[in-house]
Order: sequence, then C-alpha cells, then structure tokens
Amino acid sequence: MKVMVVFGTRPEAIKLAPLIHELRKSPEFDVVVSSSGQHREMLKPILKFFEIVPNYDLKLMSSNQSLQSFSCKMIKSFSELLNKVVPDICIVQGDTTTTFIGALCSFYKNIPVGHVEAGLRSYNKMSPFPEEINRILTTSLTDLHFAPTKTSINNLLSQGINKKYIYLTGNTAIDALLWAINKLNKNSYDENMRKICSKINFNKKIILVTAHRRESFGKPLLNICHALLELSHNDDIEIVYPVHLNPNVKNTVYKVLSGKLNIHLLNHLSYEEFVWLMNKSYLILTDSGGIQEEAPTIKKPVLVMREVTERMEGIESGVSKIVGTKKNIIIKETNKLLNNMKIYNRMASGKNPYGDGMASSRIKKLLENAKGNYLN
Repeated sequence: MKVMVVFGTRPEAIKLAPLIHELRKSPEFDVVVSSSGQHREMLKPILKFFEIVPNYDLKLMSSNQSLQSFSCKMIKSFSELLNKVVPDICIVQGDTTTTFIGALCSFYKNIPVGHVEAGLRSYNKMSPFPEEINRILTTSLTDLHFAPTKTSINNLLSQGINKKYIYLTGNTAIDALLWAINKLNKNSYDENMRKICSKINFNKKIILVTAHRRESFGKPLLNICHALLELSHNDDIEIVYPVHLNPNVKNTVYKVLSGKLNIHLLNHLSYEEFVWLMNKSYLILTDSGGIQEEAPTIKKPVLVMREVTERMEGIESGVSKIVGTKKNIIIKETNKLLNNMKIYNRMASGKNPYGDGMASSRIKKLLENAKGNYLN
C-alpha cells in the first residue's frame, strides 16, 4: 500500500513521526512523506530529532501569509504532487490548514483519506480559529477516522459518520512523547539544557508558560502577560516562557515581560528541549492543545488559558483545568496549585486520558486490515 503522509506544522510532524516510523517497519507499506512547509523553520529541528527526511517539500511558507494565500498555493502544489505519486491513501493529522487542504485535494482525486486525531470538537467555530472548522471539514472528507478518545468517537457519530469507519486508537502525541523521553534518557541533553537555562533557579517551583494561539492575540495575551507579571512577585517561583516566533506574540510578550523579576523569556525551543523543560516544571500554563495531551503522562498539572477546549477529557478527569484569559482568574488558580498540595497532588496523580503510547501500532494494524476491505 502506497501511503502518502502529509504535514506542514511542527505539531503535525511530532504526532505523525511515530506513525511514519511504525509504517516503515512493515514491508506492507510504501511510505511517501510530504511537507507543505507551513511552519518551515520550526519543522527543521523536529524532522532532525525524529530522523525523518520528507520525500517532497512543497516550500509553501512565506512571511506573514494569509490563510487564503496559503490554501490557494497548497491546492495547486499538492494536487500536482498527488498526480505524480498516486497514493492508495493520504494520511493527515489534526486540524491545520495543511490537514484540511490535504484532505480536500485527495478527495478531488478520489484518493481515500485517513485522519489521525479525528473527532476533536470545541463546538465554537471561532475558537480555536481556524482549527475547529478545519476539523469539521476534514471529517466530511475522511474515509478512515482514527479517533484518540471515546469522546472523539461520540463527536464523529453526532456528525453522522458511520461507526464502521471510526476507530479508537489513542493519541500519537503520547507515542511521540515517550519516544522523545527514551531518546533523551539515552543522550546527554541535561548538560546542554542547563546551559540554555543557566539563569533559571531549578530549586524553585518552575511555572512553564506557552501562549501563541490566534484567538489570544491582542487583549487576551496582554491579560496573560500581566497575570504572569503579578505572579512573578512570588519569590518561590520561576516563570519560564519559551516565546513563539510569531510577531503578534513576540512583540507583546517582550514589551510587557522582558527584564522582569523571576521571568525568563527564552528563544523558541526544539521539541526535545521543551520536553526536558516540561519534565523539570512544577505546573504548566498553556493555550496549546498538544501540551494538554502530553503533560499528564509526566504528571504535570495544566491550567488551560483558553475560554474553551476541544480536549475536555483532561478537564473531566481532573488533570487540567480551564482558566481562560482573565488576569485575576489565572492568578487565583495558579496560586491554588502553588499553595494547596492537596489540589496539586490530585491533578498531578491523574491518569492520562489521551493515550498509552500504542496509537501508531494500532493505526498500522487498521491500515493493514483496510487494504482489500475498505480501500481498493
């Protein structure tokens, strides 16, 4: 079976890397990897770490490009690539513009689509933007739905998807995280990371922060920054914030937080560096979906700085909590975890509801079974 795997952003590459490796172990699959280049510079270290070289790089990224411009370019370039490769199935992941356009072009060519991490829903089309609509549209174009959780399955069923084509697999993010931890344990990353983080006092409680989503731009991000500024007055903590490269994030964050007490603004970190830092943290403040999935595996409580999340399993199981982007609520909920060990331990000890590290092997078996059954 010729399998075309397409990605364009850092999170997609992380979550598809373990599946690519799993499929390449089997003589049953001819794996062709294509990158749209949606996050070109951020992809390079990920591909190097996971030892993946794309067969094709569409190089579609340009500075500050609009979603419309990128979509138009990808439709043209990816359609031409599908004509050249003619895969038996196209595998997409998650909810990016690359994901949606990859599925759309495959549909136009009558090529079956397999969707990894299918069925996530916030039920708010503007949050996350444009990911929520990308998910819904990709679902409509998909033939094989690889759902990470039972909640995701129920979301797909409510959209009218035939249960025959929905499969519970777990999330490949956990496969990638465990792969990374294993590699970190075999290599001496500790000394290098201590140099990068030389000004951070790891004897204090480390609050790891990420905030980069489009819906956080402007006032919400300012609220987050001012909350961090007030929290930094606590002498027992160190706030560590690897700042996203997007100028809408970087300009705001550095204007408010640079040179402030107990706040360390780091340049963009590689995946393995971030995993190392996540492992050293006490708690995590984030608007990232991937971190919501990963952190429970290494027992780190997560406060979600978004108004809604499509990853409700963590909220329901108590390993994460939505705090939104209002300054006072972020401060209040962070202080609870800093000062109340009962609340902290309850969140830190929960089981990860998103996966067990076996999602890639399950998807491989499902693709093997699909050949001759659902796929021509």
